[in-house]
Amino acid sequence: MKPKISLITLGVNDLERATRFYGEGLGLPKYDFEGEGIAFFSLEGTWLALYPREELAKDIGLADATQGSFSGVTLAHNVATKAEVDDVLDQAVAAGAKLVKPAQEAFWGGYSGYFQDPEGHYWEVAYNPYQDLT
Repeated sequence: MKPKISLITLGVNDLERATRFYGEGLGLPKYDFEGEGIAFFSLEGTWLALYPREELAKDIGLADATQGSFSGVTLAHNVATKAEVDDVLDQAVAAGAKLVKPAQEAFWGGYSGYFQDPEGHYWEVAYNPYQDLT
């Protein structure tokens, strides 16, 4: 695994309000793309995503956004190929992580899976064929 966090995703209750806060209020540069239901901000060295909290929980595979100790925050590590997604997930599990969602084709067109580190933090490992976040 490369020493890089590609994306930090915040699960939000009000996407429109949160997008205004980070974009207009804090002045973060919003990344425009074709799609709805998520907002991206291109930062120096990483990206920030805002995604409805319930949808983020579903993407991880949690029954609801209040399950366990889900904080509403995920970290993502993007790689260049689907095979690398599997390799990084295997590496994380070998190091003591819990595989939460095996890698699979994602609804947004990529390939991703999730692990939970020994402290309970959720990580997505993803291949994105549309945007190079590696």
